[in-house]
Amino acid sequence: MLRRLPLVFALATAPALAQEEGDWSAARAPTNLDGVGRITVQAGYRLTSNGTLYDAWYGAKGPGNGLERAPESSGGPLGVATFAYAMSDLVEVGIDLFGTAQTLRLSEPGADGATVSRKVSTVSYGALLGVRFQGVLDIGPQGLIPSAGVLTGPAVISSTREGSSIQERVSQAWVGSLGATLRLSAEWGITAEYRFMLLRGPVESPNAEAFKGPFSFSHGGNWFGLGVTYAFPPNPSRPMASF
Repeated sequence: MLRRLPLVFALATAPALAQEEGDWSAARAPTNLDGVGRITVQAGYRLTSNGTLYDAWYGAKGPGNGLERAPESSGGPLGVATFAYAMSDLVEVGIDLFGTAQTLRLSEPGADGATVSRKVSTVSYGALLGVRFQGVLDIGPQGLIPSAGVLTGPAVISSTREGSSIQERVSQAWVGSLGATLRLSAEWGITAEYRFMLLRGPVESPNAEAFKGPFSFSHGGNWFGLGVTYAFPPNPSRPMASF
């Protein structure tokens, strides 16, 4: 009988160990987010009208004054990667890496007096440090996590006017965000997020002496993203947490 005790003990403890090391969500309340980390990758589109740039460029003191306006671009594609950690059930801190691009067209007088439409390629990328406030709603397979946050950080924003050199600036980006993650399982979810960003960069004038400017474009505006989230359980090796 004594020789069988180790086998009986192993059979009795196996289910508990499997639950603890397997599905980590089974031992946690559905609304418990404390200590959960996540990686979210999103792609989407940015709606930016750039009305301020066009008004200045085609205004009385701009190089496009009196010329026919070139077709306007409404925005461009974007990509965002978020690395975040929940300090509590309600507060999450994280770093967002982002990049976006857009092609603009601006009219200017050509060498022979004719109107020329030149392409302006714009790019911005940077890192944002932010805080989000979140919770869990009893919606879907594993709950719905809505969030609202504020982020800021440095961004490199540049433009290259066709036939000219690159214009580049390091600026401070400011972002307000609203999002939600639908958890399909303990680890995986689908995330949708809306951001409103403030970020501007320089545009070169075709004649800096005649048209002082400054002329600047926006890479802010309304950002819409959709992506995938992978969540990490709280560190299981917190031995002091049980004391």
